[in-house]
Amino acid sequence: MTQNIYDDPAFFEAYATLPRSTGGLDAAPEWPRLRRLLPNLESSDVIDLGCGYGWFSAYAAEAGAARVTAYDVSEKMLARACFLNAHPVISYALADLETLSLGRESADVVYSSLAFHYIENLDRLFGDIARSLRPQGAFVFSVEHPMLTAPQTQGWITDASGRRSWPVNSYLDEGARQSNWLADDVLKQHRTFSTYLNMLVRHGLSLSHAEEWGPSDAELAAQPALADERQRPTFLLLAAQKPI
Repeated sequence: MTQNIYDDPAFFEAYATLPRSTGGLDAAPEWPRLRRLLPNLESSDVIDLGCGYGWFSAYAAEAGAARVTAYDVSEKMLARACFLNAHPVISYALADLETLSLGRESADVVYSSLAFHYIENLDRLFGDIARSLRPQGAFVFSVEHPMLTAPQTQGWITDASGRRSWPVNSYLDEGARQSNWLADDVLKQHRTFSTYLNMLVRHGLSLSHAEEWGPSDAELAAQPALADERQRPTFLLLAAQKPI
C-alpha cells in the first residue's frame, strides 16, 4: 500500500503553503511544457492519477473533456479537490494506485503529475494504464527526475567557496528512498531514466516525447529563485501513445 503521507495533518498543512497548492497549475513551473504534451481534450474521457487538489482535472473539464475520473489515496486531498475544483464532468474517487484497476479501453487520455515516484509496483500500474487506453490514446506524466531521487541522502552539498551541487550516488540501485521533504521519512521510489522508458515500451506504448525539465533562461529571468534547478533536472516529463 502507498504511504499516505498526505493525510498526515502536519504534512498536509505544510503542503498547503506551497505555491502549486495555492496558485494551481500556473504556479507549477513545469506546467507550460507539460501542457504542450497533451492532446486536444475536447470530448475525451480523461483519467487523472494522483489528482491532489484537482487542478488538472479542472483544467481538463474546462478544456471540454466529456468525463474526468480523478483518483487519489488521500482523503484530505480529495476533500480539498471537491471544495476547490468541483465540476459536473469530474468524478473524484479514493484509490490506492498500487492496486487500482482501470476499465479496458475506457480512456482517451491518462495523466499524472508527480505521483508515480511514490508507487512501488509501477510496472503493474503502467500495464493497467496501457490496457485502459483506447487506440491512439495518450499517456502524459511527470515524476521527480531520477537524478533527484537517486541519492541515499537527498540534499544540496555546499563547498568551501559556497558553490552548491547535488550529489548523485546509488543511481543504479533502484528502490525505496527516505526523503525529509515537508516531513521526516517520506518514502519515495527511485528508478532510472531507462526504467521509465522501458516500462512504456514493454507495455506496448510508443514514446512521443521525453524531457528533463529545468528552467529556461527566460523562466529563470522571471523567477530567479529557480537558479538551483539549473544544477540538475528537477522533473522528468514523458508522453506516450497507444498505437492503433
